[in-house]
Amino acid sequence: MLKNIGFVLKRELGAYFNSVVAYIVVILFLLITGALFWLNYFQQINLLSLRGFFSQAPLFLAFFAPAVTMGLFAEEKRMGTLELLMTMPLSDFEIVMGKFLAALSLLAVVFTMTLAYPITLSMLGDLDWGAVASGYIGLLLLGGTYAAIGLMASSWTRDQVVAILTAFSICFFLYLIDQLVGQPTGTMARVVDYLSTNSHFNNLARGVVDIRDVFYYISVTGVALLVAQVSIASRRW
Repeated sequence: MLKNIGFVLKRELGAYFNSVVAYIVVILFLLITGALFWLNYFQQINLLSLRGFFSQAPLFLAFFAPAVTMGLFAEEKRMGTLELLMTMPLSDFEIVMGKFLAALSLLAVVFTMTLAYPITLSMLGDLDWGAVASGYIGLLLLGGTYAAIGLMASSWTRDQVVAILTAFSICFFLYLIDQLVGQPTGTMARVVDYLSTNSHFNNLARGVVDIRDVFYYISVTGVALLVAQVSIASRRW
């Protein structure tokens, strides 16, 4: 199984690095987050912290993660190569996981490039590396969740535009759900707070690694990947 997942992973990574779209997405993410990081730094020059970066990165991830995943299934359906892939000795789970890990790997590369921000700050004074590490763990978990949602949306259609708009709508809704429902109270407040990706990420960005936040991201990711697997499996029927 691991060999088959590795085959799909290698195939998708090769497609990414041969695609202009992937480079454009990566460059835009780095330019936008980099510009906002330095803008926040000069506004709060006495504060050596990545809170500004971590507070804004999730919003951009809600768009960039779906942009990375929009063609993983949609383009294969349009080109007719998905049927060829499904004739290989690969299970639906292996196909979905290989594609998901490829998207997550690309996001991890992008996050690694942003390490220039904390490294630069550490040269200017004492930086809380514990909070930085927690924040990056949160970014990876959030990026994985958004990537899984994007993969799910891509499995539903053969149009990349529809895929990215669907995934962005879901990710953006989960990001803003606590603001869209006004001021909920009681049980509703707890439900909204639990569903909010931003609420869980804020805990990690503050340096608080709570198993409940980690479980939330893993759960949503798992559900999205399961739905994608079922969607792809339906083509075999």
